[in-house]
Amino acid sequence: MKVMVIVKATKNSEAGVMPSETLLTEMGKYNEELVKAGVMLAGDGLHPSARGKRIKFSGSQRSVVDGPFTETRELIAGYWIWQVRSMEEAVEWARRCPAPMPGEDSELEIRPIFEAEDFGKELTPELRAQEERLRAEVERQKQS
Repeated sequence: MKVMVIVKATKNSEAGVMPSETLLTEMGKYNEELVKAGVMLAGDGLHPSARGKRIKFSGSQRSVVDGPFTETRELIAGYWIWQVRSMEEAVEWARRCPAPMPGEDSELEIRPIFEAEDFGKELTPELRAQEERLRAEVERQKQS
């Protein structure tokens, strides 16, 4: 199963406080373990929400809202995409993570990523084929 591990934002991450060399070193070692175990598929840190935008949908209308966004505890500071056997394995890996926001309480959230079979009959053979073509194209573009 694939999961997204979300690093929740904090007051300091939203203020743009960058991680120390020590934390970068610890996270680098942790990421190496994840990669060597075949767990980590992707992962990145995110800039504070002040540099972000939200697109709001209301019927056919679209509006753009500039950051910063106020509810820090609802924001994301970074993420990983992991391939694991179970949610329990994801939790085991998450427990080994260095504290992502030293000096502050911090939190990781683990969410399963939808797989094709989760969509049932609504994902028709044509839609499934389209999805597979798009994934193949994305992979081809990465290699270019």
